[in-house]
Amino acid sequence: MTTANALSTPALRPAPGRSAPARRLQAVDAPAVRRRPRVAYAVVALTGALLIGGAQMVLSILTTQGSYEVSTLTQQQREVTWQRQILADDVAGLSSPQYLAANAAALGMVIDESPSYLRLSDASVLGAGEAAAATSSIDAIGRGAVPNELIADTPLITAPDATIAGVPVVTPEVSGDGVANTPPALTDGLPTPATH
Repeated sequence: MTTANALSTPALRPAPGRSAPARRLQAVDAPAVRRRPRVAYAVVALTGALLIGGAQMVLSILTTQGSYEVSTLTQQQREVTWQRQILADDVAGLSSPQYLAANAAALGMVIDESPSYLRLSDASVLGAGEAAAATSSIDAIGRGAVPNELIADTPLITAPDATIAGVPVVTPEVSGDGVANTPPALTDGLPTPATH
């Protein structure tokens, strides 16, 4: 052991002739009086906890409300998609060849058995170049045509009372005395304009 180490050890006594090291001991003052915790710190801590809890509740409510809005918007989108599909089916039916042929027939148009073509380069007519017959030998919407259920009940544009299947049969109204209120019969048929 070194002498410096030996001097600091309390069990050892200093050698004779040497004085003991001076100890720095001093009396302790009276203990400091404890201060009571301030009420402001408690109020701040409690207010902070309440604010955090309130913010969590508000965020939870907003998230729940957002999920209900998403559900409602998803349902509306599904309904709009169904309506769009229904409208697309309606457009497909109205642009079908059967519907166009029915409207053309209601206008008085006929199908020519030998069509004529106009060549634009020299303005010459290719084909018979004659007018079509008053009646068509081809029935575009007759029994041989494939039925189109998309337009079965759709009224024709040219004849709103008729459908592709024809003019609906109207039952005559019967008056109180049992006599049917019908227009007079036409023996020569209905008058139609010449359209060809």
